[in-house]
Amino acid sequence: MAQASNRDTSMAGVSEEQAGAMRMRWDPEITAPLIQKKKDAGPDENSPIEQVALTVPVTDDPALPVLTLRMWILGALACVVLSFLNQFFRYRQEPLKVTAVSAQIAVVPLGHLMASVITKRVFFKGRRWEFTLNPGPFNVKEHVLITIFANSGAGNVDAIYVVNAVKIFYRKNMTFVVALMVVVTTQVMGFGWAGLFRRLLVEPAQMWWPQNLVHVSLFRALHEEEERPRGGLTRNKFFYIAFICSFAYYAFPGYLFPMLTSLSWLCWLFPGSILAQQLGSGLHGLGIGALGFDWSSISSYLGSPLASPWFATANIAIGFVLVMYVITPLVYWLDIYKAKNFPIFSDGLFTSRGQEYNITAIIDPNFHIDLDAYQREGPLYISTLFAIVYGFNFACLSATVVHVLLFHGRKLWQQSKSALQDERMDVHMKLMRTYKQVPEWWFICILLINITAAMFTYEHYNDQLQLPWWGVLLACGVAFLFTLPVGVITATTNQTPGLNVISEYIIGYVYPGYPVANMCFKELGQMSLKQGIIFLQDFKLGHYMKIPPRTMFMAQVVGTLLSVLAHLVTSWWLMGTIPDLCNRDLLPPGSPWTCPSDHVFYDASVIWGLIGPRRIFGDLGYYSSVNWFFLAGALAPVLVWLAQKAFPDQQWIKLVTMPLIFGATINMLPATAVNYTSWIIVGFISGFVAYRRYREWWRRHNYLLSGALDTGLAFMAVLLFLCLGMHKIDLNWWGSDPDGCPLASCPTAQGIAVKSCPVPTM
Repeated sequence: MAQASNRDTSMAGVSEEQAGAMRMRWDPEITAPLIQKKKDAGPDENSPIEQVALTVPVTDDPALPVLTLRMWILGALACVVLSFLNQFFRYRQEPLKVTAVSAQIAVVPLGHLMASVITKRVFFKGRRWEFTLNPGPFNVKEHVLITIFANSGAGNVDAIYVVNAVKIFYRKNMTFVVALMVVVTTQVMGFGWAGLFRRLLVEPAQMWWPQNLVHVSLFRALHEEEERPRGGLTRNKFFYIAFICSFAYYAFPGYLFPMLTSLSWLCWLFPGSILAQQLGSGLHGLGIGALGFDWSSISSYLGSPLASPWFATANIAIGFVLVMYVITPLVYWLDIYKAKNFPIFSDGLFTSRGQEYNITAIIDPNFHIDLDAYQREGPLYISTLFAIVYGFNFACLSATVVHVLLFHGRKLWQQSKSALQDERMDVHMKLMRTYKQVPEWWFICILLINITAAMFTYEHYNDQLQLPWWGVLLACGVAFLFTLPVGVITATTNQTPGLNVISEYIIGYVYPGYPVANMCFKELGQMSLKQGIIFLQDFKLGHYMKIPPRTMFMAQVVGTLLSVLAHLVTSWWLMGTIPDLCNRDLLPPGSPWTCPSDHVFYDASVIWGLIGPRRIFGDLGYYSSVNWFFLAGALAPVLVWLAQKAFPDQQWIKLVTMPLIFGATINMLPATAVNYTSWIIVGFISGFVAYRRYREWWRRHNYLLSGALDTGLAFMAVLLFLCLGMHKIDLNWWGSDPDGCPLASCPTAQGIAVKSCPVPTM
C-alpha cells in the first residue's frame, strides 16, 4: 500500500490542507520549482573519490514518496523473475548472470504505466489513516528500491550448492524443509554482519563501492532531463543505442557463432599438438592469444570490467599472469606433483595414473570416509592449476588481513572509537543524516535469532547435515572476524576475496571425514559473509541515492526471503525435470546442463570434507608444501608497506594491492583463461585509455555502457532460450564449438592413457 507520506511516516496528524499541499508536490509541473536544485559542491564537501564526484548527484528531495504500491509489485516481480532466471542459467556450461541492471531498465515503462492507470483516489481523506494507491509520477527513489529488490534475486544463493551436491553428486536424501532452513539461515545471517559493520564500511566516503556507480549513472540517465550536447548524444539515447546493439550482437555468440566465446587461434594452427592446445585453449588451457568477443564470457565471473578501477584491474592482471604464465607452466613442465599425469587445466579429481577418482568407492554407508577403501584406491591428485589456485587462496587470506591492518588499521580504529564528525563528512553523509537510521539492535536481534535457528536446524537434522551445533558458532566466528577486512577490499577495489578455503580448512581439520558438514560450515562462514557484503553494497547504493535507511532495510529483508524461496523452488524443479542434470558422463553430447560451478563445489567437499585437508595438504598429504603460501601472503603486504615508506615519491607503489594479486584467480575453476584475458583488455581500454584521455566521454557514458551491455545480453539470452533452446533447435557447424581445442585437456606424461586423448610418445 502506498503511503502518502514524507519519507517513512504515514499522514497521521497532518491536516487536510497540508496533505493536499503534499499531494500537489507530486504533480510534476508543481514539483519542479520545489525540488532542491543541484548545487556546486566544493572539494571539501563532495566525495574525495573522483569517480564518485563525477557520477553521484549531491542533492536530495525528501518529499518523494517511496513505499508505493507499484514499488512493492514491481520489486517483488523483479526479484522473483531474476531469481528464477539466474538459478535456471546457473546450471549451464556458460552460466548467464542476469544482473539487477536488466530489471532496472525493464521496470521503467511498467512504472510509468502504473502511474498513469492506477486510481489517484485518496482513501480515508482527512483521517488518520489517509493514503493513496497512486501518489504521483514514477520517481527515482521508488526505482532504486525496486532495483534493491531485483539485486536480491540477481545475487547467487550459494547455499543451494549444498543441496545440489547432496542430492545430485552424493545421491543422498535431503528434504525440502531442511534445504529451505539451510538456505534461509545462510542468507539472513548476512544481515547481522552488515549491520555490525555498516558504520565503518558504508558511511566513510573512502568506502566507495565502485559497482554502485553503474546503477547511479543509469538512474540519472533515466530520470534526469538533460540537453543534448553539441555533436553528441544524451545519456538516455546513448544507453538505448548501446542496448539495441548489445541485444542484436549476442545472437552471434549466443547461438549463431558460439566460437566467439573463445577464439583460440593456436589450436587452429596446430590441430594435432597437445602442447599447442594446452597453451592456446581459452577454455581448457592457458589461453595464450585467446580472445573472447562475448560479453557474458567477459563479465560472468569477475563482474563488469567497466566498473573496475584501473589500479584493481592492473593488480588482477599481474596476479593472473603470475599464476597462468609463470608458476603453472613451471610446475607443470618440471613435473612437480606428477603434474604431467593430469590435464594442465582441470577441476577434476584423479588417481596417480590420471584416471577419474572413484569417490563412491571410499564412502561408507554412514556417509563418512571409509579409510580402508581409501587406502585401496590410493591418494587423490588434482591438476597443476587447481593446486596453484588453492595456494593463492591461502596467500590471499593472510594478505587480506595484513593489508587491512597496515593500510587501513589506523583509520578504522579511529572511526570505531568515535562517531564521524560533521566536518569530516562528505555531502552524501550529511544528507543521509536527515533520515531516521536503523537501530543497531534490529540487526543484533536478527543475527541472534538466526544463529539460534541455525543451531537448532543443524542439531535436529544432524543425520542429513552432519554439522554439530558448535560448528555453527565456529562458522559465525570466522565470518565475524573477516567481514571487515574483506569489506574494505571490496569497497575500494570492486573485488571480493573469498573465505571458502579457510572455512573448509578449519572444519576439515576439526571435523574430518564429513563432507556435508564441511559444505554447511563453509556456507555459514564464507557465504553469509558474502551475503553481508552484498547488503553493505546495497546500503551504499541507498546512501548515494538518499533512500531512507529503514525503508531500505525493509526492502532488503523482504527481497531476500522472496529470493531464497524462488531460487530453491527453481532448483528443486530442475533437479526433478532434467534427466542426469550435472552428470557429464550421462548427458547427451552438446548438452548445456553441465553445472561447472557445482562440480567445483562438489570437488571441494571431497578434498576438504570427505578426505580432509590433513590427507591432502597436511602431514599425510602430497601437497603439504602449498601451505607455504600462507606465509608468502602475510609477508607480501609488509614488503609493499616498507617500500612505500622507503620511496614515498613513487606513487605507483601505493597502487600495489597484494590481496588483489593473490586473489586474482580466486574465481578460476570454473572461470577460464579467456574470461580473464578478455576482461583485462576491456578493463584497460575503459579504466586506463578512456578514463585518462577521454575523461568527459568516460564520465557520461562508461557506466551506462556497462549497464547496456548487461541488459541487452540478458534479454537476448532469454529470448534465444525461449524460442530455440526449449525446442532443441541447434546449429551444428565449425563455429558451434566454443573453443576448438579437443586435446587441451590431455595429459602429456608418457604411457598415460586417457579416453579421447592420444598417448604421448615424446
